[in-house]
Amino acid sequence: MKNLPLSFLFFWLLFSSGSPAALQAQVHRDTIHKYYNSIVYPSGEITISEGINFYTIKKESDSKRHDTLSTIQDLRLIAMGQYNIGNINDSEFAVVEALKLIDSYPKKDTLIEGRKALYNQLGNIYREAKNYEKAIEAYNFSLTYSKKKSDSISLINNKANIYKDWGQYKKAAEQFNLAYEKTGSDTHSLQFAMVLDNLGFVQSKLGNPDALANLKKALAIRENQNNLEGTYSSNKHLALYYFDRNDKKQAANYAAKAYEIANTLNSITFLQDALSLFVIMNEDPKIVQFKHITDSIAKAKQLAENKNAFIKYNFANEKKKTAEALLESEKEKNQKLIFLILGIIISLTSIYIYFALRIRHKKDRIMQVHNTESRISKKVHDEVANDVYHLMAKIQGNKSDDEELLDDLEKIYNKTRDISKENSAIKIQENFSGQLNDLLLNYQTEKVKIATRNISKIDWNTISEIKKTTIYRVLQELMTNMKKHSNASVVVLSFQQNNKKINIDYTDNGNGCEIKNKNGLQNAENRIKTLNGTIIFESKPNKGFKAKISL
Repeated sequence: MKNLPLSFLFFWLLFSSGSPAALQAQVHRDTIHKYYNSIVYPSGEITISEGINFYTIKKESDSKRHDTLSTIQDLRLIAMGQYNIGNINDSEFAVVEALKLIDSYPKKDTLIEGRKALYNQLGNIYREAKNYEKAIEAYNFSLTYSKKKSDSISLINNKANIYKDWGQYKKAAEQFNLAYEKTGSDTHSLQFAMVLDNLGFVQSKLGNPDALANLKKALAIRENQNNLEGTYSSNKHLALYYFDRNDKKQAANYAAKAYEIANTLNSITFLQDALSLFVIMNEDPKIVQFKHITDSIAKAKQLAENKNAFIKYNFANEKKKTAEALLESEKEKNQKLIFLILGIIISLTSIYIYFALRIRHKKDRIMQVHNTESRISKKVHDEVANDVYHLMAKIQGNKSDDEELLDDLEKIYNKTRDISKENSAIKIQENFSGQLNDLLLNYQTEKVKIATRNISKIDWNTISEIKKTTIYRVLQELMTNMKKHSNASVVVLSFQQNNKKINIDYTDNGNGCEIKNKNGLQNAENRIKTLNGTIIFESKPNKGFKAKISL
């Protein structure tokens, strides 16, 4: 019965009758005691990992049988075992799970000892995670449930260790002295040795001459009682004591003993800690740098992995509400969420309406421009051109008419007709490519050649009527400007389309000019800008004229 195979335990747990009596009948009391000792007092006979596996299987069985008290005890031992092998987060989760079971237990007020032990374990976990403030908080919680002197001594000792790790040696010494005083005449117990060893270490840091005697006395007590964990701690503290005083031989001797005990304990945590002693005592600058970097990485990693399960548990424990209050809270959250969604919808709708009205207003302005042009055209034709025509008719009926006057009037009529034509309403045809081509060819004469490229390749059906009207007017103004001022013999217009964007390059070989006031082309520029397009003019005297349109 030295080691009961885990496979046997597994099948026993699977097919057991489910009562505590059946558990005692089928698993020998000594075997359970050994697995318990493998975690609480690890000696190497049964490994800590085997103990964790045993209590993990047992926990599942106890949980299925709704044996809450046994499940809590199982979780506590799992937490201790996981902590001993360095699985800090797993240990923390096991503690919190046990605390939640205590909270849900009908007679939770009777589980003071379990709650006290679990809070103490959390303090150990947070100490290892270097979350010192939370560690002290956990120990203080545990102290509130401590009625026995021995429990108080252990917890005070644990709090003092936090201050020791924190480098606050004076505060640590105060706590250790308090624990020491509470031990009274019990000067041969392991608890006394624990307090004395920690007190001696802090005294060594403060230069107290009693430090070495206390450290050695604690070691003797632990060795006499074969307390491996305590003996490891004493040897470690003595190694550091001699190292601080530059006694390398003695320091190395105690460090070697600590390493030997760590191997016997078969614990990764103890082995890592023991090996770190050799790194600390190595004066090679590269090793020192390696230790510093390794500690920094480990600390950062631990902080990143710290899931603060205790904080979550404590919050839930202290902020419990009734079912009605929780329901009301959920309703408020839902109402807030609904209002938030409605607010977002209203905001997005308002933005959409704003831009839609802005676009509509822009289109309305463009249409007003076109309508105004149409009215101007009609008015010029009806009121000016007709009057001039009637005047010409009257003069023609007069025998004393003046030919030169008639010629002048005819010129006025032609100009008026041209103005009317240039500003009359445009009826966009289905074949806009042909319509635009006809416009450009109207400006072609024997002296002026007009050439177009890719005008028929543009998919004009995808272009809005407003944009096509603007293109028609702008090109008309460019051609009119060319006819009046440039004396060009060749005009080339090149068209390109990129989705719904049209690019037009205009080039002529006319006189050119210095572009300062747009030379009468301001109207064309305004039309393009109205539709958020661009038009760029390039020209120099005797080097022709260019315009690049993007719309």
